[in-house]
Amino acid sequence: METLETTEQDTTSRGLSPAWMAAGAIALIVAVLLVYGIVATPSEPPQVGSPVPAFEFTALDGSSMSLGAHNGEVVVVNFFASWCDPCRQEAADLEQAWLDYQDQGVQFYGIAYKDADSKAQAFLDEFGVSYPSTVDTSNRTAREYGVTGVPETFVIDREGLLLHHFLGPITRAQLSREIERALSQ
Repeated sequence: METLETTEQDTTSRGLSPAWMAAGAIALIVAVLLVYGIVATPSEPPQVGSPVPAFEFTALDGSSMSLGAHNGEVVVVNFFASWCDPCRQEAADLEQAWLDYQDQGVQFYGIAYKDADSKAQAFLDEFGVSYPSTVDTSNRTAREYGVTGVPETFVIDREGLLLHHFLGPITRAQLSREIERALSQ
């Protein structure tokens, strides 16, 4: 009789063996990582000549940032981060280009990528950035634009179509050339 009871206990405990529990935990981890990868992976960036994703934010200064509010205007969207050295290189050129074109139907927006509000604001203050800027805390807009790193800058024409996508730091001359092209269309 003792042998029969031991056999029943052995059969019952097999379903909860440490190996099965470890396999279940690994499967759960893999499933979570797959879902995270699908949600956190950037999309393909908009293609030149195609519409760009709309966005709405409240800027760090409290003003409204809405791509849709600038139909008929050229829009420059710069993704940056306070911790990004190339972003620091281009900050003065972006600000100068903004000052050059702000009264000519051109709107600039800065969107901080993977950054904290306080650090992004300190960056803006350090470089005297006066165009509306915000932090994309969910990085949703960065994903929709296919941003994979910073800086990345998008020049959008008056019809809301992508005219040019800069990967990496840009100069005032490079940006001015694309803005002039957009204004002449």
